[in-house]
Amino acid sequence: MNADRSTPVSGRARGLRMGTALAAATLLTLTGCANPEGGGADPGAGSGGQQVTRTQDAGGPGCALGQYGVDKVDLTKAVVGFSQSEKEANPFRIAETASITAEAKKVGARLITTNANSDLGKQISDIQSMLAQGAQLLIVAPLNSEGLEPALRAAREKKVPVITVDRKLSSAAPCKDYLTFIGSDFVDQGRRAGEAMSKVTGGNGKVAILLGSSGNNVTTDRTSGFKDYLKASAPGLQIVAEQTGDFAREKGQQVTEQLLQANPGITAIYAQNDEMALGAVTAVRSAGKKPGTDIKIVSVDGTRNAVEGIIAGDLNAVIESNPRFGPLAFQTAQKFYAGETIAPTVIIQDKSYDSANAKAEVANAY
Repeated sequence: MNADRSTPVSGRARGLRMGTALAAATLLTLTGCANPEGGGADPGAGSGGQQVTRTQDAGGPGCALGQYGVDKVDLTKAVVGFSQSEKEANPFRIAETASITAEAKKVGARLITTNANSDLGKQISDIQSMLAQGAQLLIVAPLNSEGLEPALRAAREKKVPVITVDRKLSSAAPCKDYLTFIGSDFVDQGRRAGEAMSKVTGGNGKVAILLGSSGNNVTTDRTSGFKDYLKASAPGLQIVAEQTGDFAREKGQQVTEQLLQANPGITAIYAQNDEMALGAVTAVRSAGKKPGTDIKIVSVDGTRNAVEGIIAGDLNAVIESNPRFGPLAFQTAQKFYAGETIAPTVIIQDKSYDSANAKAEVANAY
């Protein structure tokens, strides 16, 4: 597959076109986004549209060019492959792809993009295909936390570094199978969602959890963080039901309808992403109740639709999960090729939205 310097190759051009306006609108805030010192900042503080590094030393010793066993590459002349895990049908994936596309163009790299459409086998073949096309750096948004070993092995054999974003690989080894993971602290997101839920409910109520898709650390960590917080700090909140909504709005609505029928006493819903939360809003209304009032709703992502939902009174709080990985991913690669040691885990700082700041911060949502 061929591409010119400024145009990414993608089988999902329609999704990228949807993200073009977003990329253009946020390009000014996307530059220079990493905090090289890390740490020290309030995780609830506003970061605009930027990703800001919170910590860079989690997970063990770092990795340098010689340790990884790859050659130095000039990113301004490089071929970079981006493997997207799911179709650009929700704001997170649209913003994620748009951010990486915009930064590749800014740097001057030639970008190849693929989309696995939620098929692990396809993601493996996508990565292998990009390697065959000459990719010298891979940025991968894993579909699952396990199962990418054949693709990672192929990259290692070709001495191509892999930067993973968003979802973390469980068994793969940093500085061997991949260079680093860049993403959020999903346990902390769950904990902060629990804290927000306790605040909006007064610490009492019956909670239903809309789980994300299975097989990845995002769902597992957002669940454990939430439950651990309730157990330790909000024992009056009782979890009465939990079921997967697969991070999808329609599935979130369907599952919420089922849960409300089976558990009419539900007073709060924790949705592990905004799309499921917005589906839950529709289901709560269909049940003759008022979302945000009769049934409190807290979610994770930080999409503009969800923050506008807070302003409208339909949602009560949203914990951000910032998808704008482009600048930080390319900055990390540039530092690596310049000889710097890269931490195995780079945790970004996520803000939060509620009724106190939603109107002021909605422009920063994606």
